[in-house]
Amino acid sequence: MSQNTNKIMAWIDDRLPVTQTYEKHMSKYYAPKNFNFWYFFGVLSMLMLVNQILTGIWLTMQFTPSAEAAFASVEYIMRDVEWGWLIRYMHSTGATFFFVAVYLHMMRAILYGSYQKPRELIWIFGMLIYLALMAEAFMGYVLPWGQMSYWGAQVIISLFSVMPYGDLLTEWIRGDFLISGATLNRFFALHVVAVPLVIVALVVMHLLALHEVGSNNPDGVDIKKHKDENGKPLDGIPFHPYYTVHDLVGIVVFLMVFCTVLFFFPEGNGFMLEYANFEPANGLKTPEHIAPVWYFGAFYAILRAVPDKLLGVIAMGAAIAVLFVLPWLDRSPVRSWRYKGLPSKIYIVIFGFNFALLTWLGTQPATELLTLIAQIASVIYFGWFAFLVISPMIEKTKPVPERVTGGH
Repeated sequence: MSQNTNKIMAWIDDRLPVTQTYEKHMSKYYAPKNFNFWYFFGVLSMLMLVNQILTGIWLTMQFTPSAEAAFASVEYIMRDVEWGWLIRYMHSTGATFFFVAVYLHMMRAILYGSYQKPRELIWIFGMLIYLALMAEAFMGYVLPWGQMSYWGAQVIISLFSVMPYGDLLTEWIRGDFLISGATLNRFFALHVVAVPLVIVALVVMHLLALHEVGSNNPDGVDIKKHKDENGKPLDGIPFHPYYTVHDLVGIVVFLMVFCTVLFFFPEGNGFMLEYANFEPANGLKTPEHIAPVWYFGAFYAILRAVPDKLLGVIAMGAAIAVLFVLPWLDRSPVRSWRYKGLPSKIYIVIFGFNFALLTWLGTQPATELLTLIAQIASVIYFGWFAFLVISPMIEKTKPVPERVTGGH
């Protein structure tokens, strides 16, 4: 029987463990007390997921998923639906900020070794979320049925043609012999229903796995090793109310930046909403420069850096696949970059800037010079994973403290 003194909650708790779940994941979940600003981005990713789902529901009410009416329905939302322009821009700008938060969240995991034992499964779930997000973003990008939507879909789907039975596979994905209303319709169904369900399920699994083993921290120290007489971690504090209030600061700052972009730069000078996508899809008119949205840029740059199409697709796939095995590639005896050797620290910084460079290169025309730079950047990208394997043999790490440093 429930010990809750509130009769209504006691009745509910006897049938559904609401209070027990709340305590396990909020008020009695002890998180390290030395979280820094890098730890905002997990919460901010969830905030943007909620934004995308809610604005997506409202957009779905007015959107028509057909080749004949899709572009016009987006224009209708922008011009005639009350506050439609705001909801549409919240969704399109939200996609950019979602990926910004996700990339910074992943970078934090890399900095502090949050993927190392015993958190491998958390990382795997996170990578599956990332993969599902890329699929979700790609299919959503096709829906406005503008020029870049149409030709972007043409380029990406054609990549599957290099696989065995490629022609049959691409035809199956399109639902037709070419990009058509059938493609748009099935992408709409997947974007609105199937993939969001997968993402939400993976987020739940990600959080459950996290709360089972506990959060990492900037020192990479296990706070469960040192507990008081009541079994509470000496270096931990309850997630609620401490971090729920603490995270509000990050949320407010993030939303201020988000709203500034939303109201003043929603197109991002063609970076977030390409100008070619304000023209209806036309299969007979190829845009001058076909490029993916920025958050696919790094992998598209790696694809184009390889002259052979098949090898380019393999390189692009490998660039994503190698992230899945990151917990087993990193052989360092310490988690956090704070206690790694100087070569590791330098390479982590280079890796971050290199990924940003690849992202930019993927949005630019493939000139001879930029292709050469992309090839060098691709080698640096893959080189980091190879370096992780050999780094324990060539560098000396610093001693890790017994208890966390800093904090409240």
